[in-house]
Amino acid sequence: MRRLAASLLLASLGACTFQPKYVRPAPAVPAGWRIADPALLASETDLAALDHRAIFRDTRLQSLIARGLENNQDLKLALANVAAARGLYRVQRAALLPAVGASASATVRKGANGNLVNVGTNAASGIRTSYSVDIGESAFELDLFGRVRSLSDTALNSYLATEQAARATRLTLAADIADVYFTLAADRSLLAIARQTATSAERSVTLTAVRLKGGVAPRTNLRQAETIAATARSDLANLTTIVDQDRNALDLLVGMPAAADDLPGAIEDVDALVAPVPAGLDSSILLRRPDVVGAEYQLRSASARIGAARAAFFPRISLTSFTGLASAALSSLFTGGSFNYSAGASAALPIFDWGVNRGNLAAARAQAEGATASYQRAIQSAFREVSDALARRATIADQINAQTALEAAARDTAFLTEQSYRGGALSFLDSLDAQRALYGAQRSLVAARLLRASNTVALYRALGGDTFADQAAPERR
Repeated sequence: MRRLAASLLLASLGACTFQPKYVRPAPAVPAGWRIADPALLASETDLAALDHRAIFRDTRLQSLIARGLENNQDLKLALANVAAARGLYRVQRAALLPAVGASASATVRKGANGNLVNVGTNAASGIRTSYSVDIGESAFELDLFGRVRSLSDTALNSYLATEQAARATRLTLAADIADVYFTLAADRSLLAIARQTATSAERSVTLTAVRLKGGVAPRTNLRQAETIAATARSDLANLTTIVDQDRNALDLLVGMPAAADDLPGAIEDVDALVAPVPAGLDSSILLRRPDVVGAEYQLRSASARIGAARAAFFPRISLTSFTGLASAALSSLFTGGSFNYSAGASAALPIFDWGVNRGNLAAARAQAEGATASYQRAIQSAFREVSDALARRATIADQINAQTALEAAARDTAFLTEQSYRGGALSFLDSLDAQRALYGAQRSLVAARLLRASNTVALYRALGGDTFADQAAPERR
């Protein structure tokens, strides 16, 4: 009963800790978004975890994201860091339990000049032999003041923060692949426009050259047509290079060459397969972002370090115990009379450490304050990213409608102007101006379509709500 009471007393003392109770700081951001479009107020107030496949409905893009999550080297590095942090946590966690080990030894000793060092089993030869087998624990620290537990909590939260960094890498990778995919689609559209413009410009050069020979058009018209054709050829060469570079960037993100069938066509085809991201009004949804969750785990880790620093002011008590068998003869090692045991305890109390423990405690508190600031900064940055994306989304539809109307008007103007020029009603300069206006309107419409797709990617990334990420940080385990 006395042993049981002592064990219960030690267990209750081991539950003591100087670690401050963790309280999540209130986010230093408004409770809702400053949304420009009142129609967006109808969005859900509670936003469930998103799935990139529900947002990016293009099956080719989904396939590329899936392969990127399997093959991307940056993601593999992040996962390796998670495995390393998990291993370090297990090492620190093991300090809470005694380490039991076994040992065996055999000793043969002989005195100088044949004299016996100690009388043993063979006095005639002056040789003494001994054998032993032991099992027990060595220097196990009783965690009376929670120092080891606080260090274990520090390692746990550091591991969980590293895990969130890996989840943030997954989220970023999916968004980056989508961004490059849409950029490639837009550049392919621009390439097609440049190719059409170059073909049309070459026809204008041929037509103007014929009119020059017939004395109908001056040489300046030919030179102007050649200028437009040269500009179109230059844009064509540049865009060909850009498209190839986009493919290289996509291959790097995916971690392997993308098949031709997995590449997008024109931006007009793929941006229609992008679903709008529902943006919840409550800014607390930002607490599920992997970077914000990771910052909170770092804050928890810093808080646990304060507990370890406080406990360093109190004694450390260690236990050592061994139980085993010892004999001067191997044949009698396992007999009843060879049993022995030993037990001991030691305590260490800092008296004069010249301010080391106080300095460690001050450093731990300062690190906790810094972790709090980093956590709040992560939330504020997330809030700005979402607000910026929402501000763009509120006007992007009007911008695309205006650019579509502009492109249609420029196309009709170019057609009518060319017909009038062929009929002699307008000058060639009027026709060139109309062609330039159409070329610019086409490029602007492509840019607006890309902006809409990129805005969806930005909002998806800013909300951080894919199934890769936790909804919120779990309580300390």
